[in-house]
Amino acid sequence: FCVLPSSSEGFGVAEKIVLLTFISAVILMAILGNLLVMVAVCRDRQLRKIKTNYFIVSLAFADLLVSVLVMPFGAIELVQDNWIYGEMFCLVRTSLDVLLTTASILHLCCISLDRYYAICCQPLVYRNKMTPLRIAVMLGGCWVIPTFISFLPIMQGWNSIGIIDLIQQRQFNKASNSTYCIFMVNKPYAITCSVVAFYIPFLLMVLAYYRIYVTAREHARQIQVLQRAGAPTDGRQHHPDQHSTHRMKTETKAAKTLCIIMGCFCLCWAPFFITNIVDPFINYTVPGKLWTAFLWLGYINSGLNPFLYAFLNKSFRRAFLIILCCGDERYRRPSILGQTVPCSTTTINGSTHVLR
Repeated sequence: FCVLPSSSEGFGVAEKIVLLTFISAVILMAILGNLLVMVAVCRDRQLRKIKTNYFIVSLAFADLLVSVLVMPFGAIELVQDNWIYGEMFCLVRTSLDVLLTTASILHLCCISLDRYYAICCQPLVYRNKMTPLRIAVMLGGCWVIPTFISFLPIMQGWNSIGIIDLIQQRQFNKASNSTYCIFMVNKPYAITCSVVAFYIPFLLMVLAYYRIYVTAREHARQIQVLQRAGAPTDGRQHHPDQHSTHRMKTETKAAKTLCIIMGCFCLCWAPFFITNIVDPFINYTVPGKLWTAFLWLGYINSGLNPFLYAFLNKSFRRAFLIILCCGDERYRRPSILGQTVPCSTTTINGSTHVLR
């Protein structure tokens, strides 16, 4: 994110207790949840075979860093109503916040593009597009691109050009003798940062998931046509195209899961990024408590993604249960060795499908 003003109004004792309890729960949820995702992929061979999960692990790592390197210091300043770590560490902490938040949404963008190629393109196209080298380049971009809107401009002071006097006025409260970690941005930086960190990736995700939705419906229609065409004429029950139906259900469920993850991200961060662009044009009059609410609403997303995987993704849910239940055999995948299913093939729009 691009603006981190402290709440100049402060909070009462009761409010601080409630805030501290809530913030502690958010931080603990984010740390444990994202660690669980990373451990699950590292230990589960089937999860490692899915290319999308490389992006999910990197996303979990970014969210884990947010919960360890960013949220605790923000919580301390919020509760104490004072920044005690100095101006340089304020810049470092803010740069990390911008870096890791932008990295998170870029990972979600890469996940949507990976699902687009997997579901909307031919299998051969997907294998050619998502090579290990390309995945490595995309992951590198998720971490390198955010540095150009975080550490580079913040350490050079480009975000404060034209508003230095206003920043200095808000950094120190004479009435309470308190110092704050103020990070305000001028209009050019607010627009650039918000567009790169949120609006462009959000547009790409919307387009990708729209194409996934359209393609999923078309695949379902084609499968129904194949099943009707292969139905017997003697009135006996015909077994459906199990492989194609299972594949369609799997792809559709994966798309829905990722759409829900993206939707939660937008609900958490859209209020902040909308206000981030509006505030410089209304002379920085957005109340500090409103900024605080929007900021922590965004932080909640760092702890939300692992629970979305657990409840909406069967493979992750099984891996989580194995870890939490110390490898209980009840949750392991049944062996498919020795099973034989007769197969035939058919062609849909030039794509060969296996019918089991």
